[in-house]
Amino acid sequence: MQLAKIISILGALAMAAAIVYGLVFGNFGAEGAQLLQMPWGIVTLVDVYVGFALFAMWIAYRESSLAVKVVWIVLLMLLGNLLAAVYVLLALNASGGDWRKFFLGRRAEM
Repeated sequence: MQLAKIISILGALAMAAAIVYGLVFGNFGAEGAQLLQMPWGIVTLVDVYVGFALFAMWIAYRESSLAVKVVWIVLLMLLGNLLAAVYVLLALNASGGDWRKFFLGRRAEM
């Protein structure tokens, strides 16, 4: 479980750095428009959002409160894998070393 925590932390840091880099040196509107004009740019976006949808299903399954589910999923769609890495890290910490609790959340106790 320690390795998973390290990977989550490194992933969150890498994503945060990449987002800051993009905000400082990029032009979101112009570059996004270019991305949508390229077939592989579209493939990449579809891939990313399919992954977000799958991760969102896991969040929806784990969380008990509708409000919590909605907040996490909206943030996932806005912040991408930065948020996914933070969610995984928090789930790992809350699981107390129990992989079943990590994957199932509150449902592990049913």
